[in-house]
Amino acid sequence: MRLVNRIFDELQIGDRADLQRLVTQDDLYVFAAASGNYNPMHLPSIDTDGDGHPENVAPSMFVASLTASVLGTKLPGPGTLFRSHRFEVHNRPHVGDELLCEVRVLEKSSDGTVLLSTQVSRPSDGMLIISGEARVIAPTVKFDRSDIEVPGLVVQRHRHFEALIARARELPPVPVAVVCPDDPNSLGGAILAAREGIIKPILVGSITGIRTTADGLGADLGDMEIVDVSGGDAAAAAMACTLVHQGRAGAVMKGHLHTDDLLRAMLDKANGLRAGRRFTHVFVMDVPGRNEPLMVTDAAINIAPDLATKVDIVQNAIDLALALGIEPRVGALSAVETVNPAIQSSVDAALLSKMAERGQIRGGAVDGPLAMDNAMDIGAARTKGLTGRVAGHANILVVPGIDAGNMLAKQLTYVSHAEGAGLVLGASVPVILNSRSDSPMARLASCAIAVQHHMHNKKAKVSA
Repeated sequence: MRLVNRIFDELQIGDRADLQRLVTQDDLYVFAAASGNYNPMHLPSIDTDGDGHPENVAPSMFVASLTASVLGTKLPGPGTLFRSHRFEVHNRPHVGDELLCEVRVLEKSSDGTVLLSTQVSRPSDGMLIISGEARVIAPTVKFDRSDIEVPGLVVQRHRHFEALIARARELPPVPVAVVCPDDPNSLGGAILAAREGIIKPILVGSITGIRTTADGLGADLGDMEIVDVSGGDAAAAAMACTLVHQGRAGAVMKGHLHTDDLLRAMLDKANGLRAGRRFTHVFVMDVPGRNEPLMVTDAAINIAPDLATKVDIVQNAIDLALALGIEPRVGALSAVETVNPAIQSSVDAALLSKMAERGQIRGGAVDGPLAMDNAMDIGAARTKGLTGRVAGHANILVVPGIDAGNMLAKQLTYVSHAEGAGLVLGASVPVILNSRSDSPMARLASCAIAVQHHMHNKKAKVSA
């Protein structure tokens, strides 16, 4: 960014400068954090007047501060110091409004101060938002530099999950068999998703344990169906599979039981949910600062997958991305971006890429081997001479094994402040696999993703 000022002697009466700025939700969060003003009127997604719509009002002090950016960077520019700023608020902008901030030199004083008019308006309709006057001490030393850098800010909100949840709300709620929801996390997650209109829970397990947990939460189960199973976790998991076969459930959600017990029932040859592919797990991660969700697979089920398993891992992830309306760009990860026969993951990645090229993997672009840097960063990819749709743009990361996948997913969660939704694919219905440490947002997003996957598959079967 190049900054050039206008020193006192250069300023003329009538000189003008302006800038345009789009008001975003992140602006409201940043201003609230910096100012300490947590007035809900100025926070996104909070309805303060009960009309069902968030106000999303940009704070007047934030709008006024935009004139300071014109004064400090353009006219007079770097070196300017405030003496006073008086302004009147005429109207209030909202998130999504494009604002025009203008200043004009009114007078120069012998003491080195300059009086300027300040104005903020909405160009789309000419609406005046703020008008006033600012007196500043103008710079006397010329400044002209292009090496000014300010550290970037990442707002730790999860807009991709918010969008996925909003999209799921528009779909009919899917009946979901919730297996052993007899602890606060699993039952609370199911109730939350039901309250949002995303799923219709069928609670499968001990009716005594379920009702005791609900009482502890102070939750009213209302007309939620409860299928009483007295034979323990294995019996409850088997009953969930039966509900799927009967057409009563379109998805399964893990409750308070071990993952192995749930999957064992689903893999049963007689009553299970096998559908021709291996069961694979996908983390859908909402990483603050990224422009789309990021998938990591497989980080929970397949420990050391061979090539055949990786084919199913890739295809399942591609299918999920398509169900979510995301263009699948698969980066098959290794420690290097060139094939090394001594590193099996690099060989597998190259074969996966060629299989996609030949149509053995369908629906998305696959490239590999890629190291993490040149899979995610376009600069790193170009430095290594890598081109194409995937290198530097990957949104599905296929890891060499469960160790790498688990570490990567947890690093994104605990270092990059990501939220992760978990889903098991390859069964006849999606399986929501939540962790005890998952936040309400992660549980809700897992349900939203499962619902969209279910509806996508349902439409595909009808069209076929």
